[in-house]
Amino acid sequence: MGFALTQLQRRLASSPESIYTSLKRRHQRLEKRLKEEKKKQSGQHHRVETLRQIDDQYHDFDEMAQLRSQQEEWVDDIVDRTTAARTIKELEAEIETLKTLQATAHRIVQSGDDRKWEELSKLLQESPEMKNGDQRRKLIIFTEYRDTLNYLEARIKNLLGSAESVITIHGGTARDQRYENQLAFRHNPDVLVLIATDAAGEGVNLQNSHLMVNYDLPWNPNRLEQRFGRIHRIGQTEVCHLWNIVAVNTREGAVFKTLFDKIENEKMALGERVFDVLGEAFENVSLKELLIEAIRYGEQPEVKARLTQSIEGALDPEHLKDIIRRNALSEQAMDKETLYDVKTEMEKAEARKLQPYFLRAFFMKTFESLGGSVHRRESNRYEITHVPSVIRERDNRIGDRRLPVTKKYERLCFEKEAIHKSGKPNAELVHTKHPLMTTMINLILEQHYDKLKQGTILVDPNDESLTPTMLFMIDHTVSYGDQQTPISRRLQFVKINEKGAPINAGWAPHLDLEPLEASALGDIEDIIQSSWLNNNIETLALNYAVEHLANKHYQTVQARSKKQADKTLTEVKKRIIEEISYHSDRYDKFKSTQKPGNAEQEERRVKELQARLNEREKEIELIRNVKSMTPIIVGGALIIPQALLAQRQGNHSVSADADARAHIEQIAMQAVMETERHLGHDVKDVSAEHCGWDITASPLSENRTLKPDRHIEVKGRAKGQMTITLTRNEILYALNQRDKFILAIVIVEGNHYEGPYYLLDFFKKELDWGVASINYHLKDMLSKAVTPEQTV
Repeated sequence: MGFALTQLQRRLASSPESIYTSLKRRHQRLEKRLKEEKKKQSGQHHRVETLRQIDDQYHDFDEMAQLRSQQEEWVDDIVDRTTAARTIKELEAEIETLKTLQATAHRIVQSGDDRKWEELSKLLQESPEMKNGDQRRKLIIFTEYRDTLNYLEARIKNLLGSAESVITIHGGTARDQRYENQLAFRHNPDVLVLIATDAAGEGVNLQNSHLMVNYDLPWNPNRLEQRFGRIHRIGQTEVCHLWNIVAVNTREGAVFKTLFDKIENEKMALGERVFDVLGEAFENVSLKELLIEAIRYGEQPEVKARLTQSIEGALDPEHLKDIIRRNALSEQAMDKETLYDVKTEMEKAEARKLQPYFLRAFFMKTFESLGGSVHRRESNRYEITHVPSVIRERDNRIGDRRLPVTKKYERLCFEKEAIHKSGKPNAELVHTKHPLMTTMINLILEQHYDKLKQGTILVDPNDESLTPTMLFMIDHTVSYGDQQTPISRRLQFVKINEKGAPINAGWAPHLDLEPLEASALGDIEDIIQSSWLNNNIETLALNYAVEHLANKHYQTVQARSKKQADKTLTEVKKRIIEEISYHSDRYDKFKSTQKPGNAEQEERRVKELQARLNEREKEIELIRNVKSMTPIIVGGALIIPQALLAQRQGNHSVSADADARAHIEQIAMQAVMETERHLGHDVKDVSAEHCGWDITASPLSENRTLKPDRHIEVKGRAKGQMTITLTRNEILYALNQRDKFILAIVIVEGNHYEGPYYLLDFFKKELDWGVASINYHLKDMLSKAVTPEQTV
C-alpha cells in the first residue's frame, strides 16, 4: 500500500491531470471490485495476500532491470487497484473518500491553475535559448507519467498553434511507431517538441536537440544521467541546456533543490563530467530512500539535516573524482602496435568505400529520376521537403521499420564534416545503408538489373595497351551461422585477358571507364565475336574470386565477428548473471520469511533468466561462426583500351606515343618514390590497384607515432608540354581524400627530370555535369606548387 500512496504523491506533484486521472481510474477499479466482493461475500484472505505480493514485488522498481514500458503498465495497475481495505465496509468508506478527492482534483483541472505549466509555458515563449533567429529550436520534455504527457501534448500544441509541432513517445508506443516518431523529431522541421517518458528508448541518440526539460524528476540518479545523455553525447557541437521543474516548497522538491545546488557547485570543479557519474555517485546511498524519508518525516529538523548531509556526501568532490579515475582506469587501452594495425585497416577501408562525391552524384540523379527534388542549403548540405510516394511505398514493403524513410528531411549531407553547422539543424549523413539510399537502390535495380546481366562495352581512357579484357562484377556475401542473415556484402571485380589470365581488378575500376560510342561498334566487331569471350571465362572468374577475393573477405569478417561475439558474450553474461543473483537473493529472502507465493515467482524468474542466457549464448555462437556464401556474377563488361580503339580508328602513331608516355610515367614514379623514401616514409606503388592514386606513403617516426598516409597521384610531363589533363574521376578522388591527397608533377627530359613539385588541396569543387576532364596550364599549377619537404 505504501508503494501506491507514494506513486499518488508523485502524480500529485506531476500535474493536476495526472492526479485527477489516477484518482478517477482508481475510483472506477474499486467500484468494480466492490460489486465483485458483494457478489462473493468472501475471498477476503485471498485479496489481502494478493496485495502483499504486489507491494513486495514492485518495491524496487527503479533498481529492476525491466523494460520501462512494462514498468509504466505495472505501476498504473498497482496504483489503480491497491487498497488497504479488509472488509466491504472499509472499501465503501475508501470509495467515498476517493469521490471527494476526485471532485477536488477535477475542479483544479477545470480551473486551469498549474504553476508548473506556467513555468514551462514561460520557458517556451520567453527563453532566448528556445529561438534561433526567427525559428524555434527543438526541445525534449521528459515526464514520469503518461497522463502528464497527454496533458502537456494538448497544452503545447495549443500554445504553438500546430498539431504537427508535438510528437510523443511512451511505454505504450509500438516499436515501429517509436522509431518513426524519433526520426520525425530528428528530420521533420515542423516537429519542434518531443514529449517522452523514460520509455523513449534507452540508447536513443536525440542530439539534434540540445534543449531538455525534466518536467518530472525520477528517483533514480542513473535515469537522470541517461536522460541528459539523450542529447549530451560525443559529436554534440551545441551547448546543452537542461531545465528541471521542481516544486521547491514540497518535501520532495526540497531534496531535489539540495541535490541540484550541490551539482551546480561541483560543475565548477568537474565540468560536465559530473553528469557522467551521477548514477554511481549514489552507489552507497539510495536517492529513492532519501526522498521517501523526506516525504514521511521531512518536517523534522534532524531528518532535514541528515538528508542534506547524505546528499553532500554522495556528491563530495573527492568521491566524484575517485569515480572518474576508476572509470578511466577501467577503459581498455590499445598498445601502439594495435593502434598502427587499426590505422592501416582504416586507411584501406577509407580507400575502398564509395566516396561522398560519387555517392552524392548517384543520389541526386536517382532521386530526381524517381520524381524528387533536392534543395541546396548551406555548403554541402541539402533539404528534401517532400519524399516521393513511390520511395515511401517501397520502403514500407522492404524497409527496416526501426529506420523508416520519412516524408521530409530538414538537412542531409554526404560528408561527416557537414553534419554539424553552428546555428543550423544537424544534418543526416547519407551513406549506402541509409534508408533513403537502400530504397532507391532497390527501385533502380528492379528497373535495370537485367542490363547488368546483359553486359556492356566500355572504354578505358587511361589504358595505353592494345589488349582488350573482360571485367566481371562479383557479389560475395558472408552470413551468420544460420546462413540466412548477411553480415557483410562486397562487390568484387575480376579482370580476364584474351589468354584467360584472371587478376584482381581493384576496388572500383568501373569509375574510370567510359561508354563506347555507338559509331565505334564497327571498329571492334571482330573483338566482340572473339572465341575467347565464350571460352568458359565466367568459370575462370568465379574460381579466381573464390580462391583469392572471397576467401580474404571471409577471413576479415570472421576475425571481426569473433571479436564482437566474445565482447558481446562477456557483457551479456555479466548483465544476466547480475539479474539472476538479484532474484536468487530475493528468493532466499521470501523463502526465509515464509512467503511461498513470492518465493515461487522469484524462482520462476531465475529459471527464465537462465533460459534467456542459454538462448543468447546460442545466438552469439551464430555470430562467431560466420559462413562464406558462393560468389555470384552479377554483371560484366568488355573493356576496350583507348589506345586500341584509336589504332582501329586510324591513329597508327598511338603505339609510339604510348611507349613514350610509359617511359615518362616510369621516371616520374621513380622520382616521387625516391623523394618519399628520402623523407623517411614507407612507400608502396598502388597504381595497379586502381584505388584512385599511384603511391601510398606512410610516415613513421622512430616511436611509430601514428600519422595519416599520403596518397600521391603522379603526373609526368615531357619538358615543353604546356598543359596537364585531369579526368573528372581523378578530381573526385582528390576531393574525397582531401588533406591526404597530393598531386605530384614531374617534368621529364630523356632520362632526367625536374621536381617533383607537390600540390596540396588544389581542387576546390567537382566538375559540372557532362564535363569528363579539364586541362590546366602547367605554368599556373607549378606556380602554386611547394617542395616535398614543405609538406611534411
